[in-house]
Amino acid sequence: MADITIIGAGNMGGAIAGLAAAGGSSVQVLARSLEAASAVAGSLEGASAGTVGDAIAGEIVVLALPYPAVAEVLGAYADQLDGKVVVDITNPLDFSTFDSLVVAPDASAAAEIAAAVPGARVLKAFNTNFAGTLATGSVGEAQPTTVLIAGDDTAAKEALAAIVTAGGLRAVDAGSLRRAREAEALGFLQLTLAAQEKTSWGAGFALI
Repeated sequence: MADITIIGAGNMGGAIAGLAAAGGSSVQVLARSLEAASAVAGSLEGASAGTVGDAIAGEIVVLALPYPAVAEVLGAYADQLDGKVVVDITNPLDFSTFDSLVVAPDASAAAEIAAAVPGARVLKAFNTNFAGTLATGSVGEAQPTTVLIAGDDTAAKEALAAIVTAGGLRAVDAGSLRRAREAEALGFLQLTLAAQEKTSWGAGFALI
């Protein structure tokens, strides 16, 4: 199974790291705080921890970060991402209002990342999942968790899908990277519903 680097040690970073490790991937966790990265990696057999700026070990790099933190991390790694599969999980919300996305109507966070690291193979995934549903493998009590994957590189999508399915979840090819805009809108809606307690953080949308 592929080597994977998770940049970010929050709830989503931890859940994705656990999913990858469960499927047999070699996992590296990087965060600004070595203590935070070690807390995630220490719970996974064979996982390693480091801080942002350390060399990337994985061929697949998951940006498990808030949208405002992405640009700084991309700047720190620059050409180190050439040839890598870079997975954007962000939902670019305006957190001051929680009422809109901050990217242009015809754009997406994933497209911005692809433009910033043109040598990487950028995918959009996990932004329509809550951490709890990745950890439990189900949405609510019955529906299996599905990870939507959008991108322009078929081999990259297949590599990420293999990690997802090896970890026990479903993976669905959502189309080209242009579909990231719709995925981000869906993620935005899901977050606002949960924030208003109209759905729970352990539920969300399911693909039936």
